[in-house]
Amino acid sequence: MKKEKQLKLFGLIGRNINYSFSRKYFTEKFRKNNLNDCIYRNYDLKEIGEFKKLISSSSNLKGLNVTIPYKKVIIPFLDELSKEAKAINAVNTIVFGSCGKIIGHNTDYIGFKKALEEKYKSKPKNALILGSGGASEAIKYVFKKIECDFKIVSRFPNKDQLSYDELSKKIIKNIDIIVNASPIGTYPNIMEAPNIPYEYLNSKHLLFDLIYNPKETEFLKRGKLYGSKTSNGLKMLKYQADKSWELWSA
Repeated sequence: MKKEKQLKLFGLIGRNINYSFSRKYFTEKFRKNNLNDCIYRNYDLKEIGEFKKLISSSSNLKGLNVTIPYKKVIIPFLDELSKEAKAINAVNTIVFGSCGKIIGHNTDYIGFKKALEEKYKSKPKNALILGSGGASEAIKYVFKKIECDFKIVSRFPNKDQLSYDELSKKIIKNIDIIVNASPIGTYPNIMEAPNIPYEYLNSKHLLFDLIYNPKETEFLKRGKLYGSKTSNGLKMLKYQADKSWELWSA
């Protein structure tokens, strides 16, 4: 086995991330491509201040993915942001540049855009995004790019957002796609689902859940009961991971 100092280290930072897809995905990618000097680890941080300790103790870090709840709060720790990360105001990929700079990128929007294009031959016109955290930022960015009108639904809405209680039959009727960008329904709380009026859904709706564990969330199950098309977050995750690798390998 190669000594630690010879390895190229990659990994995921987040909180409570033992369930994560990323480590298995990249470990398999490295094995298939005979990248024996690459290793991918989970770095479970109790709070974002631990990031400084991580990077100071790991000089051979080449790249990191970032997940809940650090996609926004990581930004002050970085030297630069890509134009997309700056526009989205959230980071899910970090590149440790050869010049010593720590650069934040966002590949979530690419993952979502590609996954969405597989479901829609023509772009959706009206959308609801459930949740207002870092995960929702990339979704907003894509909808703006494709000129899809959207509203954010939040438990604590600001003046431009909707509360879950405001979701009426009229609102749901005019929606093409509902994206769950909240953590509701993630393992192990798999019986939970966002509190929307599912009875107003029909076959014209697409329910897209950014969650991938479980594969079919309660949110998606309830949508199916009313004939809606559904998609989980697995393809989005794979697409964004491949873009992360492209950035790390550049």
